[in-house]
Amino acid sequence: MQVSVIILNYNVRYFLELCVLSVQSALAHIEGEIIVVDNNSQDDSCEMMKQRFPNVKLIENKDNSGFPKGNNIGVAAAQGKYICILNPDTVVAEDTFAKVLAFAEWQNDIGVVGVKLIDGSGNFLPESKRGVPTPFVAFTKMMGLYKLFPKVKLLGKYYAQQLSENETGKVDILVGAFMLMKRDLYLEIGGFDENCFMYSDDIDLSYRMLLKGKSNYYYHETTVIHYKGESTVKDGVYMKRFREAMEFFYKKHFKVSRVFSSFMQAGIIFFSFIKMFQGQTKEKKTAQSYIFYSSSDELINKIASKLQKKVVFHDLKTEKMVISSKISLGTKTEMLLDNNCISFKEIINFIESLKNKGLSFKVLPKNTAFLIGSDNSNERGAIIKLE
Repeated sequence: MQVSVIILNYNVRYFLELCVLSVQSALAHIEGEIIVVDNNSQDDSCEMMKQRFPNVKLIENKDNSGFPKGNNIGVAAAQGKYICILNPDTVVAEDTFAKVLAFAEWQNDIGVVGVKLIDGSGNFLPESKRGVPTPFVAFTKMMGLYKLFPKVKLLGKYYAQQLSENETGKVDILVGAFMLMKRDLYLEIGGFDENCFMYSDDIDLSYRMLLKGKSNYYYHETTVIHYKGESTVKDGVYMKRFREAMEFFYKKHFKVSRVFSSFMQAGIIFFSFIKMFQGQTKEKKTAQSYIFYSSSDELINKIASKLQKKVVFHDLKTEKMVISSKISLGTKTEMLLDNNCISFKEIINFIESLKNKGLSFKVLPKNTAFLIGSDNSNERGAIIKLE
C-alpha cells in the first residue's frame, strides 16, 4: 500500500465530511487508505463517518488524548509505505497525493514533505514552511522583525523566507496540518512526542527528522485549503496549552541562560495572548450578494430560500467558471461552489485566484445538504444547512 492518510478529528463533523470526501477523490487511483481517529467528539462525527463512509477505518477514542497520541494511534493501525498526517479542516486536490508521493520518491534523504497551504479566502498561510524557532528566531517572530525588514535573510528564518511560497525546497519545520513521510521512519524516531498535548508537536517531529540527518521539504506544486481555527477554541485553555507547548520544545532541545529563559517566558505569554485575541469571535459581515456556481438549477431555489436573498445562478453547463458580470464586486459577494460538478482542484484554484478581492467562498460538498467555508483563518468557519 502506498499511503495511509491519518485524520485526527475532534468536534468538526462537517469539516471532517468535506475533508474525507476530498481525500477519497485524491486516492481514487492510488493504493491507499484513510484512517479517521476521533478524540471523543461530542458532535455526531462518528455517526456521520459510519453512515457516510462505512469503508473508512474509524478509531473511536474514549477521551481527548491530544494531537500526538491520537495520531500515534492512527499510525499504529496504518499499512502504507507512507503516512500523511492531515487535519480534518483541510481540502486536498484530486492530484495532491499523486504529486507529493512522486516528489517524495525522487528524494533519497526524505524526512517530512509539506505543501502549500491557503486559508478559506485563498490567502497563503506562511506557517506552511518555517525555520527552527531557536531563541533568536523566536525573538524575531515575536517582535515582528521579519515584517519590518523582509529583505534581511537573518530576520526571515521563522517563516523560511529564503523560499517564496511558489518555490519548492528544503526547510526546517513543517506544519501538522499536512505532513507526509515514510511510516517506517516515523516509527523509528518514535512518532509524535506524547509529552506534548498539542501545538509544538509538529515542530518537535520536524526537528527530530533534522537531527537524524533527514531533509524536510516544502513542496509548492499542489495547494491544500486549511481552514484553521476549527479544532481549537482560542480561550484561556488554549493560551495555557500554547505556552506549555513552547516551553516543552525549548526545554527539550535548547539550553539557554536563566535570564533568557525568563525573557522567552514573557514572550511566550505575550504571543499566546495575541493568538487568543485573534481567535475571539467577531461579528461576521453578511454577504450582500451570492453567485451559485453549479450545473443544477434544482438547488437554486432551496439555497435562495435558506439565505433569504437573491442568488445569481451561474450555470456551468453553458458558462465558464468565472466571476459573473451580473455582480458588482463593490458589494460583499459570496461564491457558492457546487462540488457535485466542480472538482476539488478547480475549487482550490478558483479560491486562490480570487484572493484579496473582497470575496468569500462556501462549498457545497458532493451529495450533502450544507454549505461550508471560512472567511478568516483566526475564527471558526460557518456551516449553512439546507435541510
